[in-house]
Amino acid sequence: MSLEVRNLRIVLGGRAVVDGVSFDVPDGARVGLIGESGSGKSLLALAILGLLPDGAEATGSIRWDGREILGLPDRDLAALRGDDIGIVFQEPRTALNPIRTVGAQIGEAVRIHEGVSRREALRRAIAEAGRVALPDPEHLVTRYPHQLSGGQRQRVAIAMALACRPRLLIADEPTTALDVTIQAGILELLRALVHDAGMSLVFITHDLAVLAQVATHAVVLADGRVVEQGAVAELLRAPASPVTQALLRDATTTLWHPEIDPPDARASRPSDRGAPSGSDADRRGEAP
Repeated sequence: MSLEVRNLRIVLGGRAVVDGVSFDVPDGARVGLIGESGSGKSLLALAILGLLPDGAEATGSIRWDGREILGLPDRDLAALRGDDIGIVFQEPRTALNPIRTVGAQIGEAVRIHEGVSRREALRRAIAEAGRVALPDPEHLVTRYPHQLSGGQRQRVAIAMALACRPRLLIADEPTTALDVTIQAGILELLRALVHDAGMSLVFITHDLAVLAQVATHAVVLADGRVVEQGAVAELLRAPASPVTQALLRDATTTLWHPEIDPPDARASRPSDRGAPSGSDADRRGEAP
């Protein structure tokens, strides 16, 4: 089991913004955290990486490969970030440094975690730019973020996150700031990269139509609590929670219609639907 979250509670400003959340991400699984704005899904990602805002207090347990990482010193967490766990944020314009070339930024993680030379880091940056289907990688790595389109900047952010071949990728609303046509390309890219590398994925979104394209299991959040979880195909077929039902209604107001049996819908679910990980159902070891 790669990632195990148990009874996670995050208090910010005297209020529990995440309360009692439990879920697992097995090796190779694609898990979606979905909920409306303010449901706590992005704070969960920040807690996993040890990047919560000042004043936030987290309790419970976050285990990576059996090791407790909640509360680890930042130096230890920094060794995990980028190396074992990569993250792609929602808005690449703010995630990228405007005064450094994109090649330098893609290669930075490789230099930090693997100690390679600048020449080797540049070679790797070019290779990663090609891997995420950026055009003319040798030239593109010499450019600055403002010289790229929004979709290209997001591909750079993905290349940065994957440069050290992490085992888990966290993608926090990575397509929200993009138009629909660019969004489709980014989703297809993420799906292919995760599949080809055998990585685990935690995909965060408010859009069930988007989630259905990349994840096989979903954890539905509302007001910082898990209200439902299960295989995406099952949630599309028979959503039990009013929150999930509303998300499905919102998604189908567009031209999108759910595939009840989406491609790659393998049983890689972290826990029984509606039963938080660590419940009796999990301890009995019931099959996914």
